[in-house]
Amino acid sequence: MNVTTPPPVAGVAAAGAVDAAKYYGVGDAQVRALDGVTIAFETGKFTAIMGPSGSGKSTLLHCLAGLDTLTSGATYIGDVYLASLSDRELTELRRTDVGFVFQAFNLIPTLTADENIRLPLMLGGETGDVAWIDHVIGAVGLADRLKHRPSELSGGQQQRVAVARALASKPKIIFADEPTGNLDSTTGTEILTFMAEAVREFGQTIVMVTHDPVAAANANRVVFVGDGKIVGEMADPTPDSILDHMKHYGD
Repeated sequence: MNVTTPPPVAGVAAAGAVDAAKYYGVGDAQVRALDGVTIAFETGKFTAIMGPSGSGKSTLLHCLAGLDTLTSGATYIGDVYLASLSDRELTELRRTDVGFVFQAFNLIPTLTADENIRLPLMLGGETGDVAWIDHVIGAVGLADRLKHRPSELSGGQQQRVAVARALASKPKIIFADEPTGNLDSTTGTEILTFMAEAVREFGQTIVMVTHDPVAAANANRVVFVGDGKIVGEMADPTPDSILDHMKHYGD
């Protein structure tokens, strides 16, 4: 970690990056997936990250979430620099402070919906806030499906389980990578609507990678990535305003 990097502003940014670089390969074959990215994600806001394939948007998300490491620069969650943590400390931070929702639902097939939702808490030997978990389960419409295993649930129901699991431990931030990519448009809209409600009503912070302007329009802010750099951003987006902006970099 670069020791000259200024500390995050506690209480303002839920997560962010400072001069973040991620390179793959060497010499002429080197790919700069991230090329000096500095950005902050405000607490209690829903931010979408968009860009063409290979732009670095998923790499940025994975480095922010501690799922991948940087070549140089720094990423942080709250006031904690990820590079300052041991592997065990990083694992614990991801379990307690971070929620994840992926395109692949990543549910454990042998566990019930209820057990999948509570899994991060169970791994820490905790029960969590029971009233909160019950509220989340009710909000995502899973109260009558808790004893079902993933194979007995539709794709939309499985993603609801994944979203509920992400919210169950009251994380500081949720990272979502194409969370509606495997869903039909109606079910995807329902999932995104609930995620937006979690931000408005619960004060949740969500950072989502998506290629879909309609999905991104659920966010408070859209950040555009191109060639490993931040190339623009937009507040209060609409599908049309996003599409108009995207024309400038050819996605």
